[in-house]
Order: sequence, then C-alpha cells, then structure tokens
Amino acid sequence: MSMGAYDEDEHERREKKASTVDAAFNDERTSYEGTVEYDSGDSAEALIDQFKRMQD
Repeated sequence: MSMGAYDEDEHERREKKASTVDAAFNDERTSYEGTVEYDSGDSAEALIDQFKRMQD
C-alpha cells in the first residue's frame, strides 16, 4: 500500500477509538500555590522602541 492510500479498516479503527470516552482519569481540580508578578512600569512607547531595537 502506498503512502496516503485509503484504508477502510484504519479509518474504522480510528473512528471507533475517537468515539470512546475514557472516564478512568482523576477529575479533581489541582490547587496551585504561589504568586504572579508583572511589571507594568514601561510605557507603550518605550516597549515599541525596545521592540524596534530588537528587530535591527
């Protein structure tokens, strides 16, 4: 069989696999602890200037 040839058995196998639902996984939410920090000190113009320097 050549690459890309249609294989009906393979199509049916993939369709059957895609139609099943695996409910055997742990459905509990994970709790994350920590902090998120961001710096908004630069103005939009300063960020655009920095971006232009990086492109050059």
